[in-house]
Amino acid sequence: MRTHQPQEEWAVEATDLVKRFGDLQVVDGISLKVKKGSIYGFLGPNGAGKTTTIKMLATLLQPDGGNATVMGHDLRKDPDGVRQCISLTGQFASVDEEMSGRENLILIARLVGFTRQGAKQRAMDLLRAFNLEDAADRQVKKYSGGMRRRIDIAASIVTAPDLLFLDEPTTGLDPRSRNQVWDIIRALVNSGTTVFLTTQYLEEADQLADRIGVIDHGRLIAEGTSSELKAMVGAGRLTVHLQSSDDLPVAHRVLAEITGETVEIDERAHRLIAQIGNHSEAAAALSRLVTEGIPITDFSMGQPSLDEVFLTLTGKPASTEEGGDNHVNQAG
Repeated sequence: MRTHQPQEEWAVEATDLVKRFGDLQVVDGISLKVKKGSIYGFLGPNGAGKTTTIKMLATLLQPDGGNATVMGHDLRKDPDGVRQCISLTGQFASVDEEMSGRENLILIARLVGFTRQGAKQRAMDLLRAFNLEDAADRQVKKYSGGMRRRIDIAASIVTAPDLLFLDEPTTGLDPRSRNQVWDIIRALVNSGTTVFLTTQYLEEADQLADRIGVIDHGRLIAEGTSSELKAMVGAGRLTVHLQSSDDLPVAHRVLAEITGETVEIDERAHRLIAQIGNHSEAAAALSRLVTEGIPITDFSMGQPSLDEVFLTLTGKPASTEEGGDNHVNQAG
């Protein structure tokens, strides 16, 4: 009698991955797990090691330490098995810009084994799905930024991968084009593909990722859901609007005493913003202000943003400038 073998739960399982370029250790002991059928967001400032980590997991770079399995295939022992399960879309278009969108997709389909007719049909299906039918026979170099990203992702899924690495797929796109790419990513996951997404747009991770890892100086410094990461910097923040700016000094003292945190003052708006550790602090602060006879015109509670989490964890604001990890091109 055959026993039932449980299906492997993890698309990626990495332990203590290390990568050095000369004396510089770009990735310093990364360990993470990515669940099948999920979107894993990988956040970090420029040069943090995001792209280098992806290149190791995609078999483009050999790790100097540690090990990993990708879709059940050992990264070191079975790199061909890994490559058969994955696809990678980098920060810049990988299609031939002198060819049309249709020609690019047909060429790729033929290279991966489609028949001539099958390649034409697959190209048409993708052009339709990515809303590129009207531009099908136009040279890719004449596409807008959003269209280029869409054709690039389409090229990555000519054969639907089990795992798709997306390295900053919406860098430089306008909000409308970014939303279109987000819809495409969600549709891919709904069809069964796991997505490993690196990004500097914190809203992107907040919108898409089931789980988020934050990397800085080559180390994974935090990991969790968006809500779990936000909880790391407290329950949120309390914003209080006063009737008169004359009351700002006393109100500032009250909020600082109760929260034990630095309190921001906006004199023009008669507003104070205080970080709070829990909601009881907010209730205590408001009660104390009323006791002190300070008229409040309005107040609100807000969960910390992912931007605030990023700033707290890395000590720097999120960057939206283009560019990957420094030194990744040194690999031979």
